[in-house]
Amino acid sequence: MEQFDLLVIGFGKAGKTLAGKMASLGKKVALVEENPAMFGGTCINIGCIPTKTLLVAADKNWTFDQVMEQKETITTRLRNKNEMVLKGSGTTLIQGSARFTADKVVEVVAGDERLEVTAETIVINTGATSRVLPIPGLTETAHVYDSTGIQNLETRPETLAVIGGGNIGLEFAVLYNKLGSSVTVFEAGSAILSRDEEGVATMAKGYMEEAGIRFVLDAKIEQVASQGEQVALTVNGETQVFDAVLYATGRVPNTADLGLENTAIETLPNGAVKVDDYCETTVPGVYAVGDVNGGPQFTYTSLDDFRIVFGKLTGTGTYSLSQRKSVPTSIFIDPVLSRVGLTEKEALAAGFEVVANELPVANMPRGHVNNDLRGIFKVVVDKKTNLVLGATLFGRNSEELINLIAMAIDNKIPYTYFKTQIFTHPTMAENLNDVFNF
Repeated sequence: MEQFDLLVIGFGKAGKTLAGKMASLGKKVALVEENPAMFGGTCINIGCIPTKTLLVAADKNWTFDQVMEQKETITTRLRNKNEMVLKGSGTTLIQGSARFTADKVVEVVAGDERLEVTAETIVINTGATSRVLPIPGLTETAHVYDSTGIQNLETRPETLAVIGGGNIGLEFAVLYNKLGSSVTVFEAGSAILSRDEEGVATMAKGYMEEAGIRFVLDAKIEQVASQGEQVALTVNGETQVFDAVLYATGRVPNTADLGLENTAIETLPNGAVKVDDYCETTVPGVYAVGDVNGGPQFTYTSLDDFRIVFGKLTGTGTYSLSQRKSVPTSIFIDPVLSRVGLTEKEALAAGFEVVANELPVANMPRGHVNNDLRGIFKVVVDKKTNLVLGATLFGRNSEELINLIAMAIDNKIPYTYFKTQIFTHPTMAENLNDVFNF
């Protein structure tokens, strides 16, 4: 049995950062990853980076082959960089599949080779995997893909069905629409973006429909089957045929094959590892970080988990999950839809006396400069305290601007700061002057 100070299972954002930092402090650290194509984690290889690279390349009107080649170039570069940085920190990289055999004992298997490892501190960093709904034929039918597979097609499908109208499904619907595919989104609910401002959600759906994306709401997928070289989808009693199908019905914590049944590590009903305020599991010295612990499934919250665990292990901080502040989000449709804090409906339900204001992008000078007048900014303020409760920014560069709103919320900066702040011109940011001017 090999002994380490720290053992990290999985090459995701929180784990790899923690491994590198602890190794630089002189700790004996090992990181286990079973798939070399995942060196660097989900974000770099199958998540944020490749998908946004695909969207940017598609906007340049490149061919399908050029778009896919660009994605491979970027992900390969970053994957190799992450491997070099990790090894350069002094961390031992072990390739293989990790499985607990006891609370602090992990068996790593690679082919016929087996290695037993123990450590004073173990960090579970195995991420999440695509949720597979119990739809007959879904996983057995050719040309049916999850969010990873749909990024690696060799040819562009003329017709694409997307099962699921959530963030992932919508981003791929927009991407393949830009690439020239005829896209139909099947959503089980009565609306898409149901957690966002209703008017903004309606506007976003309208833009996607104008671009050629078709939506089927209240959709019950009854069966998936092969029909020649195509896929037959039976929805609400009717069958439609597509060249390819993407199922994007959420992601679930990746714990199924970790051998947690051999330990006292408890899980939640959704399979996530149960953790306390410092990401520590029910076994002292074993932590779970990133998507696997049931928190928000974002790279930046995974990095925040790193901060929590690093502070706990080194005694350099007391920051914890309960102290986590605003978490902004962006959906990379066209234009980008970003949000932080409460919607107007949520603020009213929480008992706030609300003042809300909207500013269409069509009223923004930079919108005219960009020749893109789509979208709207909406802000929600507490009338009693003048504090910002939330914002929805739907328009060009919203993924950048939303962070300014998050900082204001976290630091209790009154909305009046924005109405008098000097911004550069002509920019999208300067429109915060006007949307907060009430």
